[in-house]
Amino acid sequence: MRAVVALIGAWGAACAAAFQFLTRLPVPVRLEYDDALFRRSVVFYPFVGWVLGGLVAVLGGMLTALGLPPTVAAALTLCGWIALTGALHLDGLMDTADGIFSHRSRERMLEIMKDSRVGAMGVIACVLLLLIKWSLLSELLGTSGERLPSSWPLVSLAPLWSRWFMVTAIVGWPYARASQSGGLGGFFRGVGWRHAGVQTALALALSWLTICGLTAAGWISSTPGEGLRLALAFGLTAGVLGAVMSTYIARKLGGLTGDTYGAMNETIEAALLLLLWMMAVR
Repeated sequence: MRAVVALIGAWGAACAAAFQFLTRLPVPVRLEYDDALFRRSVVFYPFVGWVLGGLVAVLGGMLTALGLPPTVAAALTLCGWIALTGALHLDGLMDTADGIFSHRSRERMLEIMKDSRVGAMGVIACVLLLLIKWSLLSELLGTSGERLPSSWPLVSLAPLWSRWFMVTAIVGWPYARASQSGGLGGFFRGVGWRHAGVQTALALALSWLTICGLTAAGWISSTPGEGLRLALAFGLTAGVLGAVMSTYIARKLGGLTGDTYGAMNETIEAALLLLLWMMAVR
């Protein structure tokens, strides 16, 4: 019994660590952070994304119910989305853009990415990505399609699958600063395909249950089989785009970094919003 309680406590701590690391949601738990805790926490990354996406969907729905135009509701929803994460991944996007598009040597690009100052390419990348997200959120808040009479609640799947790929990237590509002490790579030392497999199963289960729940509530029209195919479409899109980005960045830097994980998260989220919009208007 003690072993079971200890196991539950360990995984509960891992879940709390995932929320503390990836969000600004209040999780009033004091944790002793070590490599083992970080390794276990990655399993819950899709769950964290799902909770964030659910909060974003609720916020957008409430703002629209108040009678706000879709453009205004989308802008406020995007502000809330950023606040929930503390702009953690946007910071990574800007640092990655500054480094990659400097076209310097590998060592110099990594130095630029560590610099706390933001350059022109980082600002441009951030503005363009936020513009894309805002425009897609505006469309989703005001669009009704035949197959998805109200596609908005499915927004919750975008941050779920973008964070799923972050773990896949940690496992599938080397860390660019592996020879250096400290850094994000040290935190996730030992994360392997077993962790990736568990979080993939969790991502699929959460996606399928979400779609089935929305169908039962009358929000969308789908069968269980269609729901599974929709979940797989999100996962495939995230996987393909993420793999292309990871391969490109790894060739530039010799691997990935914490900043690049954030950059891929933001890019995949935008791509999945585009995918959802395409499904909603077909």
